[in-house]
Amino acid sequence: MTGGTSPSRNTGRRPSYLPPLSVAVPITIFSLAAIALPLATGHTLALSATQTGGWLLALYGIPGLLSLLLTVAYRQPLLVAWHTAVVAFLASLAGHAQYSDLLGATLVGGLLVAVLGILGLTHRVARLVPTPVVFAVVAANVLPFVAGIFTALGNEPLVVGGTLVAYLLGRRSFGPKLPPVLPALVVGLALAAATGRFAPLPGGLSLPRLEATQPTFAPPVLLAVVPVFVALTALQSNLTAVVYLRAEGYAPPVRAIDVATGLGSAAGAFLGPAPVCMGALVTPLTAGAEAGEREVRPWSVYASGAAFVLIALGAGVAAELPEAVPLPLLLAVAGLALVGVLAQALGEITRGPLRLGPLFAFAVAASRLSLLGLGPLFWALVLGTAVSLLLEGEALRDVRTGATA
Repeated sequence: MTGGTSPSRNTGRRPSYLPPLSVAVPITIFSLAAIALPLATGHTLALSATQTGGWLLALYGIPGLLSLLLTVAYRQPLLVAWHTAVVAFLASLAGHAQYSDLLGATLVGGLLVAVLGILGLTHRVARLVPTPVVFAVVAANVLPFVAGIFTALGNEPLVVGGTLVAYLLGRRSFGPKLPPVLPALVVGLALAAATGRFAPLPGGLSLPRLEATQPTFAPPVLLAVVPVFVALTALQSNLTAVVYLRAEGYAPPVRAIDVATGLGSAAGAFLGPAPVCMGALVTPLTAGAEAGEREVRPWSVYASGAAFVLIALGAGVAAELPEAVPLPLLLAVAGLALVGVLAQALGEITRGPLRLGPLFAFAVAASRLSLLGLGPLFWALVLGTAVSLLLEGEALRDVRTGATA
């Protein structure tokens, strides 16, 4: 058997391909809805339509191809995606770092993830910065995007208000069956159309054009971004997905996953900050019982990966949406897409056993602290970890033991 999987019981019938293909539908829907986040981020970073199109091509095309290649090679449902929180984290640095410096930090972060995979050191690195401290930094940086929903509400009361109501009703009515950001986006677009707020796409229908940007390497940006990048992609997403796959009886190729996602991030850095990682949130869908019998579960990734590639090929059209769709709507949908990220991050920093370290990290990350040429994000990681070491030693040992179990 390849990859440690075991065959389904031989019942003399062919397994149905409907469950894995059905699982790919909500994954594709969420991926389409989540495109609002990089679109809003591209506006925040003052990217051109061509730069945004190239970035979307990297965000969706690289994970799609890696998903297909890894799943074919190891015959396991290995779905690769891009990390929402990392994109939001990088967007928060707009105005404080050059775009090319963010690309450089993504390139270095990706190469570091690959090196950790080659050396098999991912578990050891997980001990350096406590996960709750990392999530505290994420929460502090995601919060402005969620708060931006209500700023957008003031600018476009009807369109954004209807979008917010659709999100809340969708979350209540559909639960985990359907991403609530999808009905929010549909209603928002319908209201924008009904009120005449749409404009024609400037470039019409076209494939994405590539405009590579040379990454640059500013030490303060590297120190602020790389630890968070590695922690969230390799130590949170990749490891979380691996743990679930093992629980389902698979033997996931840990080193190959880290090397592939790390090199994918590094390659994508010439088109945009593309944090490529395992899709930890959707791995339970593609590798669990909802995807059908074991031997057909990889088809959930084949279908999802193919959908990612198709989205990437349509990136040229998507990149021009900020010119055609009201920007407050895109910002509101992006904020709504991050509500779950913020809730997860706040849950991680409040559930314990660490409390003081994450609290200090959250406060520092939300501040304008600048010391020795280094900004608040770097110092949030340093001071949060230091406070936990000094005041929460026993709890910190418990967290690190759990991270490497």
